[in-house]
Amino acid sequence: MTKGRFEAFSDGVIAIIITIMVLEMKVPHGDDLAALQPVLPVFLSYVLSFANVGIYWNNHHHMLHASQKVDGPVLWANLHLLFWLSLMPFATGWMGENHFAPVPTAGYGGVLLMCGIAYQILSRKLIHLNGRDSTLARAVGRDIKGKVSLALYATAIPLAFVHQWLALAIYVVVAIMWFVPDRRIERAMTE
Repeated sequence: MTKGRFEAFSDGVIAIIITIMVLEMKVPHGDDLAALQPVLPVFLSYVLSFANVGIYWNNHHHMLHASQKVDGPVLWANLHLLFWLSLMPFATGWMGENHFAPVPTAGYGGVLLMCGIAYQILSRKLIHLNGRDSTLARAVGRDIKGKVSLALYATAIPLAFVHQWLALAIYVVVAIMWFVPDRRIERAMTE
């Protein structure tokens, strides 16, 4: 499989994930602003999930741009990432429909954690294939931001059972950390 086909497949799956998330949102019954209140948790969870999926898409694109080739293990690692991303609509809907209750909020964090782990695995597979001196390897370096993100997710999951709003705040903080595209890859590409 060529790198272009690999990226096109991933883009298609991610587009479907976002489409499913938006289709899960139900139109409120009523024509005034008060009718929006019951669907506000669903909308807020959608916004957070849209941002997270968009962040993965953006960084996935940058990571592939810095890679020269893909192989079988990379394809499987990418499918692993796409599997966890495909659970975002379910986790998003469950958390939003239940107004950020502890168990769905922890479950949402579990999906975020697994997405982060899968992304790290994909990154490592690409670095292994493209070489330790590749543009991607230089850009990723020790990947402190990735490791901090995983630690924050792992902290937020049990925290959801104590105070789900703090767990949710951690999910938002991690998204904000990644909202700006990873400049390491752009810098490495221009060097």
